Amino acid sequence: MKNIMWNGSGLIPRRKALQIGGTGMFGLTLPRLMRAAERTEAKPGRAKSVIFLYQFGGPSHLDTFDPKPIAPAGVRSHYGVIDTSAPGIQICDQLPKTAQVMNDVTLIRTVHHTMKNHNPAAYYALTGHAPPLDDIRLRDSQDLFPAYGSVVDQLAPNINGMPTFVAFPHVMRDGEITPGQHASFLGKGHDPLLVTSDPNDRRFSLPELSLPSGLTAERLHDRREIQQLINRQVNQLEQSPAARGLDAYYEKTLGMLNSSKVRDAFNLAAEPQSVRDKYGRTTYGQSCLLARRLVESGVKFVNVYFSSNIGGRRNEGGWDTHGFDNTRMYPILSEYQLPMTDQTLPTLITDLKERGMFDDTLIVWMGEFGRTPRINDNISRDHWPQCYTALLAGGGAKRGFVYGTSDKQAAYPDKDPVQLDDLMATVFALMGIDPQTELHDKLNRPILVSAGRVVTGVMA
Repeated sequence: MKNIMWNGSGLIPRRKALQIGGTGMFGLTLPRLMRAAERTEAKPGRAKSVIFLYQFGGPSHLDTFDPKPIAPAGVRSHYGVIDTSAPGIQICDQLPKTAQVMNDVTLIRTVHHTMKNHNPAAYYALTGHAPPLDDIRLRDSQDLFPAYGSVVDQLAPNINGMPTFVAFPHVMRDGEITPGQHASFLGKGHDPLLVTSDPNDRRFSLPELSLPSGLTAERLHDRREIQQLINRQVNQLEQSPAARGLDAYYEKTLGMLNSSKVRDAFNLAAEPQSVRDKYGRTTYGQSCLLARRLVESGVKFVNVYFSSNIGGRRNEGGWDTHGFDNTRMYPILSEYQLPMTDQTLPTLITDLKERGMFDDTLIVWMGEFGRTPRINDNISRDHWPQCYTALLAGGGAKRGFVYGTSDKQAAYPDKDPVQLDDLMATVFALMGIDPQTELHDKLNRPILVSAGRVVTGVMA
């Protein structure tokens, strides 16, 4: 149970956050509040589940889904472009399998914000709410906004015996733990079921759900045994404020111990070897397969983290490819991130379609920002939140569609810009959750689920 602990403390006091630059909590400035007040009618939700494939480190949009082949040298990718199954849509030529499923995908090429540091930008992407400051030292805090899946667990929790929100296989951090991975002020009862063991390990199991030796599921009906189990688990946790308020989480988790449905969903060994091979015998590949198994079993929101860190080296880590330790961006991309993406993403889409789950499952593929249009002296690209691409597939999103147009160098939105607030509102709307619903923070103040507008143009 120790993997559910979050030990960060607030970077700045609440009062100070409210004073800085006229911003309020969670970045809800007056203009955003006014925008939120303008209700946008959305179509009924079609997505029963969401698989959020989070690409920590920030993929280059110019080298993936928004190539600019006629841009000048020093801007255009070192890679070429290829046509796809969607007429008129071209992507990087290092993604040939992904090109074959682009007729099932919506690309939003005008996502933008102003956060240039990983943790603030990632928090924004994971919650849909801007942090009070773009500070590299931003720490996890109960004052910040909860993860998407925790909001779903608050507003539309599962009643089928399965967890509502599951996250794996890492806890992300860039120095400090990256905010936005848990329930924050909603309370630990809405934290994800966090699994940090490796799904690619042949010994993969769920220590969070494993029964102690000698304790059978039947004996859990004895309340004394349950209490003793809880006490032993509590003693393993730090005795800090972060460890308090776990009763609801324990109660929910212990209820799963007696569930064969939960155990079966996490049993990757039940998958045919051929299916496991298609996803790839990697931590990320098997995590994507596990995500499919979980939504097939009724989990509503699954976060799959590409890496625990921002990266920068070959064959490990995330998408932060500035050019460190005598490495260069393009070998890292072509040897690691792009092949991994080209194996997992189209396999997941195809698998969901073959199982009749694609229409009910929304895939979100994105990072915290894109990469600079101009290639730097290390033959790499730096952080660039001013314009980048997010990918949606299934779950009520249009197919073979591009929303928004970036300028000639993919530097800024040229048409139909989309803020992360808007993307968040759209995901909730596709799930049938009203983005204008009010939540309440620790001081019982009302806060909107989203201050963004639903991007109805991406909805089928």
